[in-house]
Amino acid sequence: MNPDLAWEVWSRERSLRIESVLDRALAGADGSRRLHDAMRYAALGGGKRVRALLAYAGGELAGADPDHVDGAAAAVELIHAYSLVHDDLPCMDDDILRRGKPSCHVAFGEAIALLAGDALQSLAFEVLARAPAREPAAQIALLAEASGVSGMAGGQAIDLSTAGETLSLNELERMHALKTGALIRAAVRLGAGCGRPMSVDENDALDRYASAIGLGFQIVDDVLDVEGTASSLGKTAGKDAMQRKTTYASLLGPSAARERIEALRADARAALGGFATARRLIELGDWVASRTH
Repeated sequence: MNPDLAWEVWSRERSLRIESVLDRALAGADGSRRLHDAMRYAALGGGKRVRALLAYAGGELAGADPDHVDGAAAAVELIHAYSLVHDDLPCMDDDILRRGKPSCHVAFGEAIALLAGDALQSLAFEVLARAPAREPAAQIALLAEASGVSGMAGGQAIDLSTAGETLSLNELERMHALKTGALIRAAVRLGAGCGRPMSVDENDALDRYASAIGLGFQIVDDVLDVEGTASSLGKTAGKDAMQRKTTYASLLGPSAARERIEALRADARAALGGFATARRLIELGDWVASRTH
């Protein structure tokens, strides 16, 4: 762990590291070869790895050995990969492009894609259960809550049930706090949970940071859906407008949405004011606010 590494070097090293960790986790699988291939297709070789980076950055803040954070970082990425596979299914968002290549159900068929998502979710908890941590049961409970009805799945259900409706800003923020933000908050806390014990106030500060980052990430996504292209985003552009979804861009307009992103960046920095070792989390917040894909 070198605290002097430039952000670009650190993030690239950690991205390569998590790719290797995921490759090992997905290396040996009994049963269907096609299912195994679909799992690897969905989880490897693409994506921004934001959740893994947040886990590693949270671990650095808590003085954790990166070897001890690998399991937490892999678990959040596996949950994210499963959610994308299910998100793209015809019964959900019905998208044919993900990470610059055909969606999993296009490449492998709907049934295998559904099973691949299920298996990736199960693997996430297996990997986390085997990972070293101060409180392994608490780590598993944290990931389960972030993934389930009180988190990502619950947010997706709200998204589906309100398609075509105009949501208020508060309703939109609540939905995304569950759909996107819950797993981002969990990633930071899971990484920190691999290091020194954190006080209640410190955990609250990490939650405030991650909540700001999670919301900022979603608003950037909404703006890029309007301003980006399929080639730059690696997924279908303009999909929100086609599906008549309420977004931050549609409610606020792109300019005001950008202002909200900057305010959230400042909130994230302020939340970390009590930590002396928050450099990577700050850099991640800056990257989330300024990303172009």
